Amino acid sequence: MERMMSDLTDTARHPQNPIAIPGLRKDDVVRGIYCMIAASAMFALSSALSKWQAALYPVGEVMFFRSVSAFALCAALILPATGMSVFKTRRPRAHLARGLSQSISQTFTVIAVSLMPLAGAIAINFSASLWAALLSFIWLKERAGIARWSALVTGFVGVLVVVNPGADSLQIGALFALANAVMYGSVTVAVRGMTATESAKTLLMWQMLTVTFFHSFLLLFGFRMPAPVDAIMLILSGLTNAAAQYFWTQALHLAPAAAVSPFYYLTLVWALAIGFFVWGDVPTLWLLIGSGIVVASGLFLLVHESRRPTKKPISGEQTGEYGLQKVAG
Repeated sequence: MERMMSDLTDTARHPQNPIAIPGLRKDDVVRGIYCMIAASAMFALSSALSKWQAALYPVGEVMFFRSVSAFALCAALILPATGMSVFKTRRPRAHLARGLSQSISQTFTVIAVSLMPLAGAIAINFSASLWAALLSFIWLKERAGIARWSALVTGFVGVLVVVNPGADSLQIGALFALANAVMYGSVTVAVRGMTATESAKTLLMWQMLTVTFFHSFLLLFGFRMPAPVDAIMLILSGLTNAAAQYFWTQALHLAPAAAVSPFYYLTLVWALAIGFFVWGDVPTLWLLIGSGIVVASGLFLLVHESRRPTKKPISGEQTGEYGLQKVAG
């Protein structure tokens, strides 16, 4: 599992053709697909556990337990090999800003799933990749051709279909999910400048540390001593999220993003199943249509970007930045 952390710096170093790669073994692609399927299941399970506990305990308390348990797992994997040197950085302010943004984004995610059906929140969160692409055009002055703009416009239409603003009552949870997608897209673009000086392990550990730090302040707004069973579920919500990160990075290490990313969108399928069997949520036609549009747009954008020549390798944090975004924080 230690290997997972170093894999972040090696993923996505593939040539222009995202599938036909010299030396790429078929077995690796198959294992990558299995890892991405596992990641999608873990992301959905983590979100479901958070939704369940957010109905019983303050959201701030749920976020704190998630962060602490995920940080503890990552520290147990990384620190024995690196020691405290992993925290050495030239950009502490950037890490703090990133951690604050991530903590807000993750909190918005849990608020969203606590207020609306699980699948709906995840479908809107998928639009983070679209926001990342849009913001890269604006902030980084990247060129945007007709294909990229068409994918973005189509994807945002899908988001509107899911949100359904013309409904009798616009769900507040949908607004939080949309705010999370925008913020996560912003963080994705901002972190691209940090990979030039920071290692993947440093980025990960600083993120875990700062997010846990900021989430600890949420305890000031409410805390209830959890029952033993609930405490286990709170911890599991963080551990499953960390496990999802592991499988996600392993998948991108084993195979090109364009080969495994379609299976990542199974997160929505798992969420639909969990929502139906646990909470009795029946997906609406608007949700199914809008989700399909968002997923199709994200996949098209990913394949389009994968086929564009890159001047230098990109890190795992950037892998699939326009078409393969993690939906859980």
